[in-house]
Amino acid sequence: QVQLVESGGGLVQAGGSLRLSCAASGRALSSYNMGWFRQAPGKEREFVARISYRGGSTYYADSVKGRFTISRDNAKNTVYLQMNSLKPEDTAVYYCAADPIGRSDIASRNAYDYWGQGTQVTVSS
Repeated sequence: QVQLVESGGGLVQAGGSLRLSCAASGRALSSYNMGWFRQAPGKEREFVARISYRGGSTYYADSVKGRFTISRDNAKNTVYLQMNSLKPEDTAVYYCAADPIGRSDIASRNAYDYWGQGTQVTVSS
């Protein structure tokens, strides 16, 4: 099974940018469709973005479309989330997750079997 570790979170002003990384170990990242989710205090964990095994297909939540970009480097066993034009409402703990099967309900937490521990992103106004 794969282990996932996120990094790159921090405090940024509104309008700024951050790049999150998700490093995989234990198994090749190329075996998984990968997703990013986030959870704000008092809210449910929500889908942010997903990328297919080789990076040919990407999907985004409407709330981040045009501002966030998901990418992957299978040679480095790493998935990225580039976040631009950040807003205070983007404040949350961000999690990466792995789907080994290629399930169709890509925005559901149930589609992912493995999760990282999360990294905090705080956007100040």
